[in-house]
Amino acid sequence: MNAIISCIGSGNMGTALMKGAGAFVGPENLGFSDVDISKAKAAAVSMGGQVYDSNIEAVEKADFVFLAVKPQILKSVLEEIAPTLKERLKTGKAPVLVSMVTGWTMAKIQEVLAVHTPLIRIMPNTPALISKGLIALCHSPEAPEEKVLELEKILGAAGMVEKLEERYFDAVTGLCGSGPAFVYMFIEALSDAGVRSGLPRDKALVYASQMVLGSAAMVLETKKHPAELKDMVCSPGGTTIAGVAALEKGCFRGTVMSAVDAAWRRAVELG
Repeated sequence: MNAIISCIGSGNMGTALMKGAGAFVGPENLGFSDVDISKAKAAAVSMGGQVYDSNIEAVEKADFVFLAVKPQILKSVLEEIAPTLKERLKTGKAPVLVSMVTGWTMAKIQEVLAVHTPLIRIMPNTPALISKGLIALCHSPEAPEEKVLELEKILGAAGMVEKLEERYFDAVTGLCGSGPAFVYMFIEALSDAGVRSGLPRDKALVYASQMVLGSAAMVLETKKHPAELKDMVCSPGGTTIAGVAALEKGCFRGTVMSAVDAAWRRAVELG
C-alpha cells in the first residue's frame, strides 16, 4: 500500500515536491490543506489529489506531512497540530513530519510541539518544479530508517537528494535555495548583452540559458575545477580573457559571494 502524503501549504515549493511524490505514490494518495482553500483546491485539482478541510485532518490521515508554510506562521501551525500528533504517537502510528521551512531547526520544531515526533528536515530549491532540484535532507532519531529511505525515493522524482548534517542547512539555503534567483539574474544579464551585441531577444535568451546549462553540466560530468575549465576557454590575448578582466574589474566573484552570504545570514535570522 502506497504512503499517503499531505501538504500543509500550497506554494510553489510544496506543490513541486507533491507533484514529484504523486509520480511515486499515485495522485490519489496526495492531499492539501491551506488557509487559502482556493489554493489547496487548485493544487489538488492539478494533480488529481484531494483537499483537507483543516491542517488537523491533514495530520490525521497522512503517513508523511509536508510542512510548506512561511517561517513566520510555522509556530501557529505546529501549535494547531500538536494535540493530533500526540494522539497518533500514543497509538504508535505517528506520521513523519517533513519540514521545508527556512531557518527552523528540528529541535525548535519539537520544542514548539512539546513532543519528540518523527521528523525529517529538507531544503529543496525551485528547479524541483522540473525534476532538476537539489534537496538536502536530515532527520531526527525518532524517524525510522525505512521511512527516511522511503522519503528519499519519493523526493528523488524532484531531483538530487543529498543527506547532510543539519548544521549546514543555513549555508545550503543561501547557496542552493536562493542561488537559482542569482543564476536567473545572470542569464537575464547575459541575454541583454546578447541583444546589445545585435542578437534577436528570443535567440539571445535561449543561447544564454543553454550556455549556462552546458557549462554546469561540464563541471558535473568532467569533475574538473571551474577554474581549470575557465582556463580552457581563455586563449592568450583573446576575447574570453578580455571579458574575464571586465568581470574582475566589477568585483564579479566578490559580489556573488556577498549575495550568498547575505542569503545565508537571513536564513540564520529566520531561525
